[in-house]
Amino acid sequence: MKNEIVRPVFLLYISKCLIGTIICYGFYLAFPQYYLYWSIVSLLLVLAPDLNNSIALPIARIKANVTGAIVGFTCFLLPIPQLLGLCLGVVATILICTIFNYSSSIRSALAALVIVRLQEVGEPMWSYALQRIVAVILGCIVALALTLLFRSFETKLNEKAAKAS
Repeated sequence: MKNEIVRPVFLLYISKCLIGTIICYGFYLAFPQYYLYWSIVSLLLVLAPDLNNSIALPIARIKANVTGAIVGFTCFLLPIPQLLGLCLGVVATILICTIFNYSSSIRSALAALVIVRLQEVGEPMWSYALQRIVAVILGCIVALALTLLFRSFETKLNEKAAKAS
């Protein structure tokens, strides 16, 4: 366990998570009238903790997050009770992710669905759902940017690990 904590890959993952959290929190502070704090959740769901699939996994999770967000908004527009809409959204999200072959990221899609679909106070408003979709996408964009930015560091680590073994 101690060896895992000091591995460069682990430290890079922590760095990506911290930098992304700070960036998304900055967006939240800059635009407090919107639900941009949800971008932090989306960001952390997308970032991958290991070098294996370091680009493929975030891309699949981004597709899943966008799918969940769109399904959540679609269910939001249906004139049905919140719980029924949420349940329909869960089923639709799982089916869509499975059909489009990113079932490994279903949990991420379901989180995005819940972010968009549930509203805590007052009358549910479609503008809140749209703001949350923007937050989910913003978190995905920040995660992808950080993944690409850190890719060169990760490639060098892979090369060193290959030479060492």
